[in-house]
Amino acid sequence: MAPRILVIKLAALGDFVQAFGPFAAIRAHHPDARVTLLTTPPFATLARRAPWFDEIWEDGRPAWTDLPAVARLAWRLRRARFSRVYDLQTSGRSSRYRLFTGSGPEWSGIAPGASHRHANPARDAMHTLERQREQLALAGIAHFPPPALDWLAGDLSGFGLPPRFVLLIPGASPGRPGKRWPAGRFAELAASMGRPVAVLGGPAEAPLAAAILAAAAPGSVDLTGRTSLAQIGALARAAEAAVGNDTGPTHLVAAAGCPTLSLFGAESDPALCAPRGPATAFLRHVPLAELPVAAVRAALAELAPR
Repeated sequence: MAPRILVIKLAALGDFVQAFGPFAAIRAHHPDARVTLLTTPPFATLARRAPWFDEIWEDGRPAWTDLPAVARLAWRLRRARFSRVYDLQTSGRSSRYRLFTGSGPEWSGIAPGASHRHANPARDAMHTLERQREQLALAGIAHFPPPALDWLAGDLSGFGLPPRFVLLIPGASPGRPGKRWPAGRFAELAASMGRPVAVLGGPAEAPLAAAILAAAAPGSVDLTGRTSLAQIGALARAAEAAVGNDTGPTHLVAAAGCPTLSLFGAESDPALCAPRGPATAFLRHVPLAELPVAAVRAALAELAPR
């Protein structure tokens, strides 16, 4: 019987994207194993398209007050008899799941008593990718192949995209306004480009898109609330470049290969979480709202010359 491997990655989108490399490394290290991903519903559809997993469980974050759901997850984890668990979430919640799996599986993570515990006291000062790589190295994974992302594709024919465009990603966590470069600044940037833009985001970003498109070149497109995660991957390949705040879609377009400039303020540190990809750069300014448009234009021109 093939060994059973569990990978835990629950959220959020940027963190999930930055786990693509570890996912690929785990799959390559266990080519004959049955690999299960424990995640949450927002990422299940995307994960099912990826080449790294044989099975997706999306019930990975029941409310602790929902005792029947917690019991079902605990029973499911115990009954699966995994031989090894890679906890890439490394949170208090995911560490508690070690109790659910019992004493049988080897465990890579930060849980007390883990067989391959990542106990580096400086782990929280490392960029996510370096931290995860060190964690996996302690579990014997030495080969980290570049993750294939050709599966990250979707149909763009219904969007009416112009032949050339730049992606703008003006949203970020609603509860952290300091992570947002103002829509007015994005509008100034769009007005100065001399070519169309496509504004990417969720439905809540529609007012931001309207403000930006009012100043943008003809042919610009509002994509807020219209794209799946797979379509964002396809948009990344079609765009000339992208400029975005520190938010999940910015990480996704960077990973998919689009030259991506990410913008940071005081609320997150690019040394710990800047998007990574074939062509990426970042600017940090405190406060982010006062980052000059000219500085963004110059950095974008250097990253993706016209």
